[in-house]
Amino acid sequence: MTTKSKQRGAVGAATAGSIHGGAVPTDVPHWDVEDNAFWETTGKKVAYRNLWISVPSLLMGFAVWLMWGIITVQMSNLGFPFKSEDLFTLTAIAGLAGATLRIPSSFFIRLAGGRNTIFLTTAMLMIPAIGTGFALQDKDTSLFTFQLLALLSGIGGGNFACSMSNISTFFPKRLQGTALGINAGLGNFGVTTMQILIPLVMTVGVFSALGGGDPMVLAKDSGWIFGKIPAGTATWVQNSGFVWLVFLVPLAFFGYFGMNNLLPISPNIGGTLAAFVKVIWLYGLAFVTAAVGLYFYLPAPTGLGVLNMWVALPLIMVGTLMVMKLAAFGEMKGNIAKQFAIFKNKHTWSMTVLYVLTFGSFIGFSMALPLSIKVIFGDKHVLDAATGLWTHVKNPNGPSALTYAWIGPFVGALIRPVGGWISDKVGGSIVTQVISAVMVAASGYAGYIMMQAYHSATPEIFFGQFLITFVVLFAASGIGNGSTFRTVGVIFDRQQAGPVLGWTSAVAAYGSFIAPEVIKGQIKAGTPEMAMYGFAVFYALCLILNWWFYLRPGAEIKNP
Repeated sequence: MTTKSKQRGAVGAATAGSIHGGAVPTDVPHWDVEDNAFWETTGKKVAYRNLWISVPSLLMGFAVWLMWGIITVQMSNLGFPFKSEDLFTLTAIAGLAGATLRIPSSFFIRLAGGRNTIFLTTAMLMIPAIGTGFALQDKDTSLFTFQLLALLSGIGGGNFACSMSNISTFFPKRLQGTALGINAGLGNFGVTTMQILIPLVMTVGVFSALGGGDPMVLAKDSGWIFGKIPAGTATWVQNSGFVWLVFLVPLAFFGYFGMNNLLPISPNIGGTLAAFVKVIWLYGLAFVTAAVGLYFYLPAPTGLGVLNMWVALPLIMVGTLMVMKLAAFGEMKGNIAKQFAIFKNKHTWSMTVLYVLTFGSFIGFSMALPLSIKVIFGDKHVLDAATGLWTHVKNPNGPSALTYAWIGPFVGALIRPVGGWISDKVGGSIVTQVISAVMVAASGYAGYIMMQAYHSATPEIFFGQFLITFVVLFAASGIGNGSTFRTVGVIFDRQQAGPVLGWTSAVAAYGSFIAPEVIKGQIKAGTPEMAMYGFAVFYALCLILNWWFYLRPGAEIKNP
């Protein structure tokens, strides 16, 4: 008597054989990777090919999205006529746009197919890359122009949600923690790649034929991975935009010709052109809601300044969802309505909070750390006995932000696949619980160090402790990124896991807006430590939430 599992394996092997007999089509009609026969004969090869094209594409997304964290430091060093708070705002705008674009991006795979989505969203990164290159050639370029380009850089942030949703559909559940960890972990290296590559390419006129013009001269000391670059050095800052074209052009080619759409996951694509229209339309709607929200949040002259951050963010999120639902058309409208079912599941919301803990911290600190190093350690802080006010003057012994800012994101990205691998072995929630406790302690201690440094005439003596503590935070958040995504893959079925992964990553990405804004506000108030103490309280609440839902006796889902 033939068992159901044997029958299923026979069907899988037969289907795999029919696909494998020739070239695998761009639109794959059958996909059942839980069937081991299908996985071994066909699924594995297709899945890993898509993964290895996805990884560098996602890496470029992170690089273009987060490049403002380094560009703003160099703009200050070159004497661009903007205040520190204006430069912090550029990083925050890019962060908010990227997070908002992740909301529609989390639905792209079902609506448009994986290959269509990854190709198009990777190619679209050329727009902010080219625009930034040209804008940086002139110190008289308006702040509004840079704010618009930072907004467009959010395309790179949005790409994460569709990339993770896509890869989750290619692998069996037993391998999802590892596959998602590889995709996100190596993709997260875009942060480190950007932080190392931008200072390097600024030192030579490698794109002079494209960028034109003369180099600018550093007004202040700068730096790169190997140390300081002294004031007076010629600098081609425009290269920080142009350099990404070297990678984006071939990656768009590989994405178009090397990736696949899985028809069981994306049954109503409607053709390649129709898929592109869906992606561009939904991204356009998200850009509108992000821009409107920023207009009400940012102070004059850029905006109205009538909303604070904690009101603006929920309004932008809800507004984006509502606009998507109302403005969708045709088959797209029904598909979006089906995927909105994830919001009825309480675990969607608990996992969203836990991913804010991990990825929100990783991306937020990646954005805020370079300028924080420059402001806290790049100046000497002296109390004027006569006025009782603190004065901040250039510290000749201050560390270069561009020399050290890459280390934490590098460690966090490097260790993320390890978090997924450990979670596959012992369970994601146990790993999340451990890293939560570590982050509570590290965040509190980081605040204490920042308080001492910001009230010292020799802040550099605290920098070693500061850097080590932040590396610990990045490492813990990187491991937690792997553990939370593994947990999502276990809790939700294949149809819902992708949208849930996309949604949780969208909300968590607002950390890239929150962290720079909170730290900027507390530095302006003279109490940078309060930002880190606030984060520590949030991490403690997440520790309790994770225990209640997934670790306590009688939990509905035990240590997924």
